[in-house]
Amino acid sequence: MNQRLLEKEGFAALVLRLRSQGIGEPGLLAALEQTPRSLFIGPAHAAEAYDNRLMPLDCGSFAESPDLVARILDLAGLKSGHRVLDVGTGSGFLAGVAGRIAERVMTIDRYRTLTTLAQQRYQHLGVANVVARQGDGLQGVPGEGTFDRIIVTAAFESMPRNYVDFLVSEGVMVAPLRDKDGVVRMARLTRIGNRFEREDFFAAPYLPLVPGVSAAL
Repeated sequence: MNQRLLEKEGFAALVLRLRSQGIGEPGLLAALEQTPRSLFIGPAHAAEAYDNRLMPLDCGSFAESPDLVARILDLAGLKSGHRVLDVGTGSGFLAGVAGRIAERVMTIDRYRTLTTLAQQRYQHLGVANVVARQGDGLQGVPGEGTFDRIIVTAAFESMPRNYVDFLVSEGVMVAPLRDKDGVVRMARLTRIGNRFEREDFFAAPYLPLVPGVSAAL
């Protein structure tokens, strides 16, 4: 079976799974379809690119399933004029999909290897409004102004209050937070004044954020 057919069949199966969960926003589905998942996973796993499971990446990282990417983006509620910060580039797939919807996306990761590979993938696809940079996820991106949406794919141990200043008023941050029982759940944090209004959702397989940037990779 050729790669184009694998991609088409994998995407069709993904859409069926998402619709069964109540996720069917046309703009999101179109963005997923326009961003070939296999390009971000690599040839060794191309046949399983749309499977609902984690995939290994360089630097000991992993790529979340396309199902989880879709659920996170659905929570974020991206719009065409939004500026988006993605913390935890990984494969670059989430930021690539977000770039099909939003006006501009900046994605950061502590591993330069991952941001370099992601930027190459965006260039290959002709996605010019997504920029990948090495950065410290715990510090955000001081000096870059505010964002309409922030998406984080590594867990905070407590409320990330320093991120309030990176959001516009009523902007939304979607991030994994560890609850009092030790379970990591995706939360939607809406900026109200100088505080967050928090809504908790589903459990997610994210590891804690590691401070600083990697010197080796």
